[in-house]
Amino acid sequence: MIRFTLPISLPGRTRASARLRDVTLTRMQERFASGKSGERRRSMLRAILMAIIFLFATGCQSTMNRTIVDRDARLREFIAGELEADESPGIQYVVLSKDSVLFSCAAGLADIAAHREMRESTTMMIYSMTKTITAAAVLQLVEQGKLSLDDPVMDYLPDIPYGKEVRVRHLLSQTSGIPNPIPLKWVHLVQEHDQFDERAALGKIMRENADLSFSPGEEYGYSNISYWLLGHIIEKASGTRFEEYVGQHIFRNLGIPESQVGFAIPSAQQHAKGYLPKWSFIDLFKSVVIDSAFIGDYEDGWLHINDHYLNGPSFGGMVATARALGIFLQDQLQDTSRLFTAETKALFFQQQKANNGEPIGMTLGWHIGNNDGVWYFFKEGGGGGFHCEMRVYPVERIASVAIANNISFSPSGFLNAADREFHSQDSGKTP
Repeated sequence: MIRFTLPISLPGRTRASARLRDVTLTRMQERFASGKSGERRRSMLRAILMAIIFLFATGCQSTMNRTIVDRDARLREFIAGELEADESPGIQYVVLSKDSVLFSCAAGLADIAAHREMRESTTMMIYSMTKTITAAAVLQLVEQGKLSLDDPVMDYLPDIPYGKEVRVRHLLSQTSGIPNPIPLKWVHLVQEHDQFDERAALGKIMRENADLSFSPGEEYGYSNISYWLLGHIIEKASGTRFEEYVGQHIFRNLGIPESQVGFAIPSAQQHAKGYLPKWSFIDLFKSVVIDSAFIGDYEDGWLHINDHYLNGPSFGGMVATARALGIFLQDQLQDTSRLFTAETKALFFQQQKANNGEPIGMTLGWHIGNNDGVWYFFKEGGGGGFHCEMRVYPVERIASVAIANNISFSPSGFLNAADREFHSQDSGKTP
């Protein structure tokens, strides 16, 4: 049986997130003030606007009706209240134990203009939740002896500008020191995908962000570039394209249907449209944060964001359903995973430390959260029209995932409220 360990002294997610946001905003303001070019100032303004957008995500407006005795009925009314409060056009929500699906719901609309319902089989963009899947693929290759956590990244990617001190472990734990420019422009339209040159795009980003923000291992510092590099390391170590490796060794290994997960939108009729609320903060400033080519039409109070792909599939390119991700989460609840050995799975959930021995709020692929004393591992994702989060609760031995087709939706607020229906009196114990 896998054992999860967390220090009692680790700060709660709310306080830790607030502190990270404060630091991020301060750094962005300093860079904005010192920027020499108009483009850099515009870039910093986009960064500040996006930080404000996520800082003030709306959260849950409805409350649980305790007069409803049946839990499933109570949750469905809660979700209906979220949709009525314009929290999102549509949502998928799944809760699982290692043996069964405890609750599953798809509600609202996948396409407002066509009045197409959200279904359990409807795919959505999951953005940074992809990173945890990327991390799992890396750990598989470590287990196979095809790479080591302590290998210099330059052993696989000699052209990177970050030096030999950056190790694979640093990329996974977000302690590499590699910068994290806001990736709002790191997208391309679906119709441009066949001609898109990913390696050229990554090379350009690295040239523009060639200096480390801090020494590797010194502290936590989120970086999309780090996980973009991990995708290319997977390709070097496996001899297979990143998307193909993950498809074969993660998705197919777990028996997830190809129609429900991958790196390509399966069809317009099966995929949800992404939206942002009309007259919202991001809508008012959309010309600053979104290129006009990605802006669609208004549909009954919502602005449609045109279908697109991220420039780097390994840091945020997955398209999936909540039920598909639930299969991955369910595997992580098992005593024996189908993806790797018990030792590797324990490593997957092992909290990492900075060079000075201080614990950070990450494992090799998961962030660590705490809601009112309830510990969990999580990964959040958000981007052009979608916002989502998945969690593993080690004490409860349950997992959950919520995906909504609204960038302003607060998945953490939703899960804090909805997942509580599945917690026991032992939830506050340290795993």
